[in-house]
Amino acid sequence: MEDHQEPQEPHGYTEEKQAYLRRLKRAEGQVRGIARMVEEDKYCIDILTQIAAVNKALHAVSIGLLEDHIAHCVVGAAHESLAEENPQIVQDKVSEATAAISRLLRS
Repeated sequence: MEDHQEPQEPHGYTEEKQAYLRRLKRAEGQVRGIARMVEEDKYCIDILTQIAAVNKALHAVSIGLLEDHIAHCVVGAAHESLAEENPQIVQDKVSEATAAISRLLRS
């Protein structure tokens, strides 16, 4: 997994960081609960229902992060691209977002 850190300014998700962390901690708790269900030999359909709930929670975080990325990073790159008269800047951010969407669709 690549880490694209740009320390000069905050990430697009910074304003929602605490909300994302709460959601992720809740999903983490759900995963522990699923492991406990397997250990206790719970009914398969009940386990699958909980797995679907975790997937939905992670999907919501993913969509939110993607929206923040587009609103912050891609729009920022568009402004920078215009200011520097370099269309490659925005194209790189769009390609990065497209690759992330592709990974999400494959998961």
